[in-house]
Amino acid sequence: MSKRHITSAIVSTALVASLALAGCGSGGGDAPTTSGGKTVVTFWQQQFEDYQQAWFKKQVDAYNKSQDKVKVEIQVVPADTWAQKLKAAQAAGKAPDVATTSYGNIPAGAANGELAELDDLMPAEAFSDIKDNVKDFVTIKGKHYAYPMLVEPSTVLYYRKDLVQAAGLDPASPPKTWDELKTWATKLTQGKVKGMTIASIPADLGWSSWGLQYNACGHLPVADDWSKSVATDSCFAQLLDFYRGLYQSGVMPKQPKVGYADGAPYGQGEVAMMAGGSWVVGQLKNDFPKMIEKTAVAPFPSIDGDQTKTTATLGGWTLTVDGKTKAREQAADFIKWLLAGDPAIMADFFKASGFSKYTVRASVDRALETNPDATADPFMKTISEKVVPFGKAEPAYPWEIALAFGTAIESAMKGNADVAAALKKADSEINDIIKKQSLAGTAPQR
Repeated sequence: MSKRHITSAIVSTALVASLALAGCGSGGGDAPTTSGGKTVVTFWQQQFEDYQQAWFKKQVDAYNKSQDKVKVEIQVVPADTWAQKLKAAQAAGKAPDVATTSYGNIPAGAANGELAELDDLMPAEAFSDIKDNVKDFVTIKGKHYAYPMLVEPSTVLYYRKDLVQAAGLDPASPPKTWDELKTWATKLTQGKVKGMTIASIPADLGWSSWGLQYNACGHLPVADDWSKSVATDSCFAQLLDFYRGLYQSGVMPKQPKVGYADGAPYGQGEVAMMAGGSWVVGQLKNDFPKMIEKTAVAPFPSIDGDQTKTTATLGGWTLTVDGKTKAREQAADFIKWLLAGDPAIMADFFKASGFSKYTVRASVDRALETNPDATADPFMKTISEKVVPFGKAEPAYPWEIALAFGTAIESAMKGNADVAAALKKADSEINDIIKKQSLAGTAPQR
């Protein structure tokens, strides 16, 4: 997810502040809205990068030209007003027929009846085409409530090949373990250039460390059924020690100018290696094109060197059908055409993204294998084959839990508390959140 996307994906609640966009959907009405004899399908698309707006508009126009009885009307909604506008529309029974939805919002949307089941609206082969490790992202109790569009790994290792070689290291053999990463970071710290950058404040650590939490422990710091905290499990101490070692050894900036989602320090030559999301590929291509030929990517190192273990969660976006719309068949048909139809359509999207986002369908992978732009891209093959297949979904539990654990990592990193004390505090805070929000037993059943 890009820097712009992170805020909208994390903020799960908002005040109902506006009905400005609420009057156009067919959800909750007595019959679908029609225009010129055609059923109108309203599509709210959260505002992303400019190229995405252009791509969506192009595809909506193409779909409309192919239809005799349906017309899709697209509305672009700014990310910072998305939550309140959608909630307002849902409360008024005027939700859009189709909407962009993050993976993390699917469980709550399904539980609240806000999302329609798609199994009877789309062919089974559309779902069998989804990659195995992504299928569960859109599935609740065996039913599909969204169709995935893309994934963005949260954690990839970027490194400067020229600086690596100058330090006597082999650019073709990037570090595979946390200990090897520390060694590289130490050797690459030269003069004003730090060897490594990684998240260092709670708001970034809360989500960017999910993949490494899985890597260290095989699970997150809360029980699978959300009944209790498990933040004091000994494996999490190893994770906090890893972050603390990087921060306190002087190999990373102590006061970074930007957050984890922004790759500018790497692009500007301030650091030799970077932990960053896959979206940084697009940022480098757009803002720091001269850095591309100097850069290589690799899976982020694993605690024990096993690179089939998760080091990244997979954020991203889906399209969903409103649970109350009277135009559900037409809405699902649009989603099928756009996301689950001709693989060339989505292959075109990934090309437009600069191959900074990654496919969720096997058929689109095959289409990209014959695309000369895709095969020539210096990063796509590594990320799509060595990172994406081992990624897990972002957790659906409340953000407060993630923030409590992110705060524990920061406390240990910066010496505000020892590792055991930091984890004990997080454990207490997470149990308090579970109690206050009555979370026990409410975890989504995939």
